[in-house]
Amino acid sequence: LVNPHHVKKSKELDDNNPTKNDRKDPKVIAGLVREGRYMIPYLPDGVYADLRTASNIRFQLQAELTRIQNRISRWFNIYFPEYKTVYGKPDAKSGMLILKAAPLPEDILTLGIDGVNQIWRDAKLRAVGKARAKTLIEAAEHSIGSKEGTMSARMEIRMLLEDYESKNMRLQEVMVLIEELVKEIPMAEKLLEIKGVGIRTVSGFLAEVGDISRFNNPKELQKLAGLAVVENSSGKHKGKTTISRRGRKRLRYLLFEVAMSLVAKNPEFRELHNYYTTRRLNPLKKMQSLMAIAAKLIRVFYAMLTKGVDYDPKKMISDI
Repeated sequence: LVNPHHVKKSKELDDNNPTKNDRKDPKVIAGLVREGRYMIPYLPDGVYADLRTASNIRFQLQAELTRIQNRISRWFNIYFPEYKTVYGKPDAKSGMLILKAAPLPEDILTLGIDGVNQIWRDAKLRAVGKARAKTLIEAAEHSIGSKEGTMSARMEIRMLLEDYESKNMRLQEVMVLIEELVKEIPMAEKLLEIKGVGIRTVSGFLAEVGDISRFNNPKELQKLAGLAVVENSSGKHKGKTTISRRGRKRLRYLLFEVAMSLVAKNPEFRELHNYYTTRRLNPLKKMQSLMAIAAKLIRVFYAMLTKGVDYDPKKMISDI
């Protein structure tokens, strides 16, 4: 493959003309290939191919679930805005049971406290009782939600809840497969021993990277994730450094997410974050520190997967 960005940057070298058309592009591409400025695409095989496909399915299902949750939230804003004062999460199990039987405030009032509580008893839910039912009834009594279009509103929330449960079941099925695939990769389960690193991070990392033995050093992984540090300096002018943001966007997103999780839950990485942001020479901003921690995690993952060593918290922060 020839990088389209390279084609765009080099199309003026021969004729000093910004023209772009279907006759000129093949010539530019052929010139890049002749100079060796091409790359051989990596196609994962075996367990890595299965893991990448499963990971892509997981991301798609998660995106669809988020869209459905947003639509459910919109429905509440229109027809029952007080529901959110009773349940912090719109997908609470006890709340979903009530929505199936009595979605609108007037339907809940028809059930009454005993009726609501009976639905929970039939489903054998222990964490809720008459006190929660009373709170729900009071919210329904004082609801300012729309009273128009109730027939369509009941149908809409029923369809949304069915879609949500269907996508959620598929997501759980995919996660079971992902966990089985991760177990087949040597040393992959060792990564889960790092506090703050979960199965979604490990599976996503391995799905994007593939066979880690094809990399000579962790800097190549850092470049693949778009976390390579670049600068724009000339002569006496010293430009600010930043990350390249080129490479696999999903890998960079995963590493950023886990960096935030590590700072919140892992004492060693929290200490590292505090050091980066408060050191006397060249202190980093919080976002810069998170990017540095993501790059640090790449080096930790690379060492554990290639050398077969266990995670050592003391060794991880020894350089500070």
